Amino acid sequence: MKKIRISAVSYTNTKPFIYGIQNTHFIDQIDLSLDIPSDCAQKLIDDKVDIGLIPVAAALNLPEWHIISDYCIGATGPVNSVFLFSNCDIHEVKTVQLDPQSRTSNNLARVLLKNWWKVNPQQITGAIDYAQSPDQQTAFVQIGDRTFGKKAQYKHVYDLSEEWQKLTGLPFVFAAWIANKPIPQSFSDEFNKSLKFGLDHRPELLKELPKRTDFDLEDYLMHKLDFNLNEDKKKALYLFLDYIKAL
Repeated sequence: MKKIRISAVSYTNTKPFIYGIQNTHFIDQIDLSLDIPSDCAQKLIDDKVDIGLIPVAAALNLPEWHIISDYCIGATGPVNSVFLFSNCDIHEVKTVQLDPQSRTSNNLARVLLKNWWKVNPQQITGAIDYAQSPDQQTAFVQIGDRTFGKKAQYKHVYDLSEEWQKLTGLPFVFAAWIANKPIPQSFSDEFNKSLKFGLDHRPELLKELPKRTDFDLEDYLMHKLDFNLNEDKKKALYLFLDYIKAL
């Protein structure tokens, strides 16, 4: 039987899922690859994988898509790993450099710039001096492990999940397990069991992760991230897609 191909994000926020997949028999049923979010999405778009833990904005680039798990990468309030960093107030920013590794967070920044902060700075994709610009009115979006310990370095730090909740009153879904074709329910059921196993064993996972003095990994994995794809998160996901379409 041909194995189902799965691409997952390689950041710390996905490690509970990977722990569950790799420590259950589910790993024997799949072909797993670990990628940055944008590559994970592109593999699903190109049909190089069947399932991806993809940035939710990328679903708009799929002719067919199905949410196939009860779990996601989400947050209710601040997530502490998806930021807009700036040396000036957001209303004074003239240029925003977008994150080359992200689709959803770049789109979330665009939605917030337009609908929450009501500003229209220049947006740059692929900036040569990304995250290094000396210009005091240039801000940048950055996600994932690269943001750990970075909050103290900037005068103005905007947690995009927290700002989304201020705008909508809803949690946010950064990435969901999405398939580009129908997947048998029996497979989804086993998949959910393996993901739950990983979430239930986060204390054991934390013991395996390198210690950091500049970032609280336990608070991040146990409290800041909210992995359950409940009805409020589904509502937020579809609302976010509507906001993107209106950009």
